Amino acid sequence: MREYITLEVRRTLRDPGFVIFGAGMPVLMYLLFTNIGGAGADAAEWRTASMVGMAAYGALGAAVGTGTGIAEDKSLGWLRQLRITPMSPRRVVLGRAISSSVTVLPALLAVLVAGGLVNGVRLALWQWAALTVLLWAGALPFTLLGIGNGYRLSAQTTGVVNVGCLMGMSVIGGLWFPVEAFPGWLASLARYTPANRFAELGWSTTAGTAPSATTVVVLAGWLLVFGSYAVSSYRRSARTL
Repeated sequence: MREYITLEVRRTLRDPGFVIFGAGMPVLMYLLFTNIGGAGADAAEWRTASMVGMAAYGALGAAVGTGTGIAEDKSLGWLRQLRITPMSPRRVVLGRAISSSVTVLPALLAVLVAGGLVNGVRLALWQWAALTVLLWAGALPFTLLGIGNGYRLSAQTTGVVNVGCLMGMSVIGGLWFPVEAFPGWLASLARYTPANRFAELGWSTTAGTAPSATTVVVLAGWLLVFGSYAVSSYRRSARTL
């Protein structure tokens, strides 16, 4: 499985479109959101919170986008080749999830670097390290969601569904705008969405506290849901190809 993971990482990182748009767009959005309209009294706090939200958005987009490549592989017959290997469905899904997790790092790190070097966000060294590790690890449920979509849907449909998932989860999860600005019922709903709890890993770190037990439980629940979806989608694709 190690060779399979290495192959998938190399294939993804060789794609210039992934590197440019996957990492560049979140940075551009972050700088626009935090530097248009002038700096208020709470500018430093907003730039830090927005940095976490946009880093989470970039990581989420890279994770979910994994499904588009899988759907294209499916149409080219790559999945048929995988099925003649000794790897079980769980190992195939796990291997793709691990390789995709590596490709999440460029988008995540690009926003954090922009926050520190361009917007002057100041955190302790341990906070930068914890922020990177937690957001990187926390993106796994979204990687599994993208994998499930890729195995279950056609290449054209996967792209559309992934964009819908990315935009919907980002907006409702409060990655672009503070949840506190939402109506009461929507704010309550947002706190149980995977994107909101994913970003909460970073927001709690920048505040100098550990993630809450609720955050861990909610993310673990979504990890189980999306993981089961990915495995069942892979098994379903085996019956249809």
